[in-house]
Amino acid sequence: MTLDVAETRVAERRPTPRVADAAASTPVLGRLGSLETRLAANPEEIRAAQLIRYRVFVEEMGARLPPEAMMAGLDFDAFDDICDHLIVLDTSIDGDAPEQIVATYRLLRQEVADRHSGFYSASEFDIGPMIARHPGKRFLELGRSCVLPPYRTKRTVELLWQGNWAYALRHNLDVMFGCGSFPGAFPEFHALALSFLHHNALATGDWAVRAAPNRYRNMDLMPAEAVNPKRALMAMPPLIKGYLRLGATVGEGAVVDAAFGTTDVLIVLPVESISTRYLNYYGADAQRFAS
Repeated sequence: MTLDVAETRVAERRPTPRVADAAASTPVLGRLGSLETRLAANPEEIRAAQLIRYRVFVEEMGARLPPEAMMAGLDFDAFDDICDHLIVLDTSIDGDAPEQIVATYRLLRQEVADRHSGFYSASEFDIGPMIARHPGKRFLELGRSCVLPPYRTKRTVELLWQGNWAYALRHNLDVMFGCGSFPGAFPEFHALALSFLHHNALATGDWAVRAAPNRYRNMDLMPAEAVNPKRALMAMPPLIKGYLRLGATVGEGAVVDAAFGTTDVLIVLPVESISTRYLNYYGADAQRFAS
């Protein structure tokens, strides 16, 4: 989910991965004007998505990736080789598809994670107990969300969510989760927003989840009565605010990612909790923007 990012683990091989199994067939999942969303279809498109991530995370946000990635000018790690890569393209741009990519998301299904090294966010959050409490549900991790500055519009975000929703339906997935990030490595700078999340949007019961003990940072930085909800939402990154509108909750405790200079929270969104308003908007069959 993310302008999310945790400790990047670099594959000890070429930075361009193979295409994940689910990307073998790449129908358009959504279209709005000249913008369309689908899965990356080949290594060149994945490499272009990694370039966009580098431009956003490193050149814009100041992240420091491992030397191999910095030298390549690409944000890549071992997870790229097993994930599917959702992309948004602006087809009005001259050139081939890799030159048209303007936004991306990285998608990791539970059965794929189980066959390899697990979920990416497990390096920051203790997600194992939450997953174990739902043995009949299938999880999807969303990560590495980024959009080029000129395309940070409602239309682009709608297409990214259209793609995520269509993907979840196609694979019969039950839960979406992943890291959502605040800029900066000092949670205290986001005391208002983090405290709002702690008091009003904390995942509880079977969905309760906490930051890893060795990385846990307190989110309860202000008493509930001191938190102005309107101001807290205004201070929140658009991506995290969008998750809340969909019906998501957050794990307990934040994590500081020093490499990327962010403060991360864990977003938890069971499909059954998605707001009816948004289900109706995108369509229960994800067909609203599919034609």
